[in-house]
Amino acid sequence: MKPPSPVDGSTLPDTAAERAAAPSGAPDILDAPPPVEPGPAPRRSWRDRFGHPARRPLLLGLAAALMLLIGGFGAGGVLVHDPVLTNSPLGFWRYGHGRELASVLMYGGVGLMVWAWILLGREVLAHRARGRAVLTTAAVWTAPMLFAPPLFTRDIFSYLAQGGLPLAGFDPYAVGPEALPGIFADNVHYFWQDTPAPYGPLFILIAKAVAWVTGDTIILGVVLMRLALLPGLLLFVWALPELTRRLGGRVSVALWVAVANPLTVIHMVGGGHNDLLVVGLLATGALIALRGRHALGIALVTLAMAVKASAVIALPFLVLVWAAHMSGSQRARIAKAIAAGLAVFVAVFAACTFAAGVGLGWLPALSAPSMIVNWMSLPTAVGEFTHTLLSALVNVPKQPFINVSRVLGGILLVYIAVRQWLAARDGGPDAVRRAGVVLLATAVLSPAMLPWYVSWGMALVAATAWSVRALQMTVFVSVMLTICYYSNGEDALYNPPYLIAWGLVAVLAAVSLVRPDPLRLSAGAWQRPRQEFPANIVDGAEQRTS
Repeated sequence: MKPPSPVDGSTLPDTAAERAAAPSGAPDILDAPPPVEPGPAPRRSWRDRFGHPARRPLLLGLAAALMLLIGGFGAGGVLVHDPVLTNSPLGFWRYGHGRELASVLMYGGVGLMVWAWILLGREVLAHRARGRAVLTTAAVWTAPMLFAPPLFTRDIFSYLAQGGLPLAGFDPYAVGPEALPGIFADNVHYFWQDTPAPYGPLFILIAKAVAWVTGDTIILGVVLMRLALLPGLLLFVWALPELTRRLGGRVSVALWVAVANPLTVIHMVGGGHNDLLVVGLLATGALIALRGRHALGIALVTLAMAVKASAVIALPFLVLVWAAHMSGSQRARIAKAIAAGLAVFVAVFAACTFAAGVGLGWLPALSAPSMIVNWMSLPTAVGEFTHTLLSALVNVPKQPFINVSRVLGGILLVYIAVRQWLAARDGGPDAVRRAGVVLLATAVLSPAMLPWYVSWGMALVAATAWSVRALQMTVFVSVMLTICYYSNGEDALYNPPYLIAWGLVAVLAAVSLVRPDPLRLSAGAWQRPRQEFPANIVDGAEQRTS
């Protein structure tokens, strides 16, 4: 006999297969309360409408977001010449002790955001926070980020400059921002000054439109660029609940992992990265394809690829989803689906290229990120570590070790992708899940990796079933990725004391997710038995007892 639901007393499916087969009249995917008996409709409070979010994590996360917003004006990706703060009574916030205080406020905000996220995660694991509550809480945390200076990055200035290049008559795939005179190029990080845009034609079109509307008002440009990327987050939030149902996960867990995550709130929104568009189009395209509208699904993922090329990895898996609905032998079905998918891809991508008024010069520019050398990329880390060991014995250059390990990493990535594609030949939700796995592998095994790259795979993997141990690992990785760059966008990956300190915070956060008082600091904690959440608490991975 199945246990009653913690909300309405009904029974819950034990397995992902049973959940997938549940009747369409089941409770709404956003965990809405069950229908009430006929009679006068009760008066609903605002908390009813927004899912009864827990006050403590909501308010703590809001306080953290405001700390990041205020601190960002002094210690974030600030302008070289700020037209508001420079030569004003508030100018002290950007210099000397003022900037140090701003930095303390920002890193304190990160820590408080992580704590709020953990508290929200406990509510989710204990079935006290449903999907709508998680979404409401994440929205409150995210709203202040829309108006903050760029946080932990300066990439948004590169976007604006790349949009300004075609307006000034330059090809953004042939020259870097340094060719553009004016305030946009002045604020681009020196590393990217002479680098052509590595982004697809759809994003160049968006950046061009924002730069045209903005003119030389760069503060307005930052805000408008965020708003232009916001539809990606909205698409993701729209698609994730149903995608989660189809992939066997639990909505509140998926939203907590992918939307309320500090990496999303602080980096993706606060940093203003165009990966927001990628994840929204990826998730929406995958869901539309699973609904049976295969051409539209492939078109949407093609649009994601027209923002960042990495999204192309999902297309062969959506072809398999399409093939499963065709007639004939498996080979014939896959061949027909490849032909149809290729036709959709060419038409959509050509339309984006024509609309943006650019050519295919961005393909050679895709090698630009490989100039980044950091150990977050697994092949680069192996090359650096091998060189460090051998350099103790003999003086040899580092780059050949990195080049060789990157080639081996590329071979391993191709092997993983082919194996996953062959295993997904039956199509269906499993093909989408495997696409997410390959996208995650792409982020880790590419020549260069940046924290927000993991969002590509998480856009799909977040919708699958999670174990508690996997959630704890996600907490640790998310915290480390959030702080591996300094608040002003500079690399912090080679600062051991800094990383060790935050590593301890990340471990404490991961443990705290399932152990409310891991340090035994509360009164009488040493006399009470230690309480932990059971390991089988997550739907899709749990084992229920009768």
